[in-house]
Amino acid sequence: MNIKLRLTIMNFLEFAVWGAYLTSMGNYLGSVGLGPKIGLFYAMQGIVSIFMPAIMGIIADRWIPVQKLLGINHLLAAIFIISAGYYGQSAGANVDFTTIFTLYSLSVAFFMPTIALSNSTAYTILKQNNLNTIKAFPPIRTFGTVGFIVAMLFVNFFGVENGSYTFNFSGDPSFKSFQSDYNQFYVSGVLGILLFLYSFTLPNCAVDKSVEKKSMSDALGLKAFSLFKDKKMAIFFIFSMLLGVSLQITNGYANPFITTFKEIPEYANTWGAHNANALISLSQVSETLCILLIPFFLRRFGIKTVMLMAMTAWVLRFGLFGLGNPGSGVWMFVISMIVYGIAFDFFNVSGSLYVDNETNKEIRSSAQGVFMMMTNGFGATIGMLGAQEIVNHFVFSKTDLLEQLDGWKTSWYIFASYALVVTVLFALIFKHKHKPEDTSNISH
Repeated sequence: MNIKLRLTIMNFLEFAVWGAYLTSMGNYLGSVGLGPKIGLFYAMQGIVSIFMPAIMGIIADRWIPVQKLLGINHLLAAIFIISAGYYGQSAGANVDFTTIFTLYSLSVAFFMPTIALSNSTAYTILKQNNLNTIKAFPPIRTFGTVGFIVAMLFVNFFGVENGSYTFNFSGDPSFKSFQSDYNQFYVSGVLGILLFLYSFTLPNCAVDKSVEKKSMSDALGLKAFSLFKDKKMAIFFIFSMLLGVSLQITNGYANPFITTFKEIPEYANTWGAHNANALISLSQVSETLCILLIPFFLRRFGIKTVMLMAMTAWVLRFGLFGLGNPGSGVWMFVISMIVYGIAFDFFNVSGSLYVDNETNKEIRSSAQGVFMMMTNGFGATIGMLGAQEIVNHFVFSKTDLLEQLDGWKTSWYIFASYALVVTVLFALIFKHKHKPEDTSNISH
């Protein structure tokens, strides 16, 4: 099988595992009385990302081939997410926070490192086949987003109607889709097991077999943290963390927000209010298209301009949520979904390629782990804990639906204001003179 196709399948499954629950879990948690705890669940993804990707990157650099470590992590993540689904099924409406949170936390502890591990796997195999990562990787990564979309749409349109499992595309209020119950965890777990099996069919990515004497920091892969000694890289990582604050907010709260409109007579029969996940999937469709633009924009404008585009897109992403609704204002939701492709891709994928270009071969997996730690680790943790406080104060502390809706709008405007401040600061502080020749061979 063509090597690019094999890596495409890997990326499809990698993000389908996540897409099965990432944008719909908040809806399920709200349905079992855990709405005020949504932020904690998404923050846990960030907490484990502070240390687990870096640890797994070190292991991949030194001891276990990265493609095998990718599979092992997916197996363990699948076991725990399936357990969370089984518990949710058994508990019904009486879900205990501690139990389901523990099972979920164990699952994401092993899943979150796989994002960096899958990147390292793809980069390594592409280079083994003498392919340029900046040209070859974005199209491959695009199908990761396709996998995410397919999983999102499956849990949105598949569910239970009149006691039978079926697809429903009409938004019938009597239809209970997987996006609102524990079955989304089962879907994720099955996909994770498939990727575990598939990863062991990929070409081997050799670990460092050098026998030369290394210091303790070298042996542990801590040399990647020396990147912070470089002022430009340190500033880049810090702003990656600040922008990472925004990464999970709409994943956690967009679905519950849009679903709230179902209870308001004016919007009760709108398709979007009953199919929040499908509406949100437009974000991933945009991501699929925008990722293909990355090679051009990196070569033409450089990392600073590309990051500024991403930050500006986050301002629009949040602001348009505050302005829109699933009725006459649905066009603002649609635009918000469209700009998400720029917000996410131009930050995450371009940042990963930039880090890969700025690091030496022996610490690349570790460096990807550090980038993941700063963005999905510190950044996302701070972001979700802060967002939870804001949403709980303005939304879940209210009992009147219209007051809750006003609280949602206020929350989105606060998030947009934060993104605007980060954008201005980055433009002023991060100094980078773009040289097109630096990106013509970003993979060295």
